[in-house]
Amino acid sequence: MLHNIPFSLLELASVREGNSIHQTLQNSLAYAQTAEQLGFKRFWLAEHHNMEGIASSATAVLIGYIAGGTQTLRIGSGGIMLPNHPPLVIAEQFGTLASLYPDRIDLGLGRAPGTDPITARALRRDDMRADNFPTEVHLLQQLLAPLQDGQRLKAIPGAGTQVPIWLLGSSLYSAQLAAQRGLPYAFAGHFAPRLMRDAIRIYQTQFQPSAVLEKPYAMLGMPVIVADTEDEAIFLSTTSQQRILALLRGQPLWLKPPVDSMDGLWNIEEELYVKDFLSLAAIGNPAQVKAKLERWADELEINEFMFTIDLYDPQQRIRALKLLTEMKK
Repeated sequence: MLHNIPFSLLELASVREGNSIHQTLQNSLAYAQTAEQLGFKRFWLAEHHNMEGIASSATAVLIGYIAGGTQTLRIGSGGIMLPNHPPLVIAEQFGTLASLYPDRIDLGLGRAPGTDPITARALRRDDMRADNFPTEVHLLQQLLAPLQDGQRLKAIPGAGTQVPIWLLGSSLYSAQLAAQRGLPYAFAGHFAPRLMRDAIRIYQTQFQPSAVLEKPYAMLGMPVIVADTEDEAIFLSTTSQQRILALLRGQPLWLKPPVDSMDGLWNIEEELYVKDFLSLAAIGNPAQVKAKLERWADELEINEFMFTIDLYDPQQRIRALKLLTEMKK
């Protein structure tokens, strides 16, 4: 079943504890190059600001870096948080990327600002911008479409590139909007699994065909930790658990080495929070992970999977990609 479903990756350019951002970005490129060699379809980068341990804040710049070091992999945003940016600027940025790397750039859009109040002010964001998300998505579509007679506002570069727009979400709002607009939809199950079933079903049942899509196309984002044995995967997954624990505590999000046990590192409430946050994660040996992916694909009629793979050792991330590829055979 999985051999017909594309596999893709979401990257946050996670910085290992004690490592440099320079080395982190080089590791991200090597990771993308391996994914391309193994037949992965997309490599998306997330926009996060003011977070120690995440180096993907200048998302469009990083997309250009990864696209320039690959040949066929689709590179995109997962996503650009539109309330943080004027649509014209995003159209120009992604129009430029699409002009440099034709038919390889995706524009995934999120409605949530994804920032704390201090960062929001630093971004000069209007608190009401999220309410205008549908209007601004429409404006982006117009700016990336072919120029019309008499059009006064133009994205140059951008006009005519028709960069594919995806709507991303962790709630029902973007699912409904993507269905109304006939756009592809990606659910952020890697950090907000609770509404996964409802959001994907709403998108699929309410979908209206458009010039972009004739039928719904649903992508599921989810964490994956796959290793040769279940015990190794459980051990490696403690890196992700430490990171989400740090997020809960408002601490820097450095990738930390895995530990033999999380006992003593968290209390009962924190353990429940972290496990709920990662409840959609597929953790185990290849057979176990494959069974979970097949179950979600069958139950939810998933068209594509996008994985976050938070592993401390870059070589273990590479190994995980190879194991995932073998599942499709």
